[in-house]
Amino acid sequence: MTNPAVSPARQLDNEKEAAAYLKLSPRTLQAWRLRGGGPEYVKLGNAVRYDRAALDRYISERTRRNSAG
Repeated sequence: MTNPAVSPARQLDNEKEAAAYLKLSPRTLQAWRLRGGGPEYVKLGNAVRYDRAALDRYISERTRRNSAG
């Protein structure tokens, strides 16, 4: 039986790939994980991975039309 949450099409980026995708430094992602905030991530043993869909969601949730909103 397969787990529907783990799809072969699901793209998991390592920290450097996720940082490059967001145009940020890996240290920024590390800081966000430490103090909370930032995009959701997956912990696989000692490895940290970012689901590309979660990164896209993080961007969408922070998209603004003006500085008042």
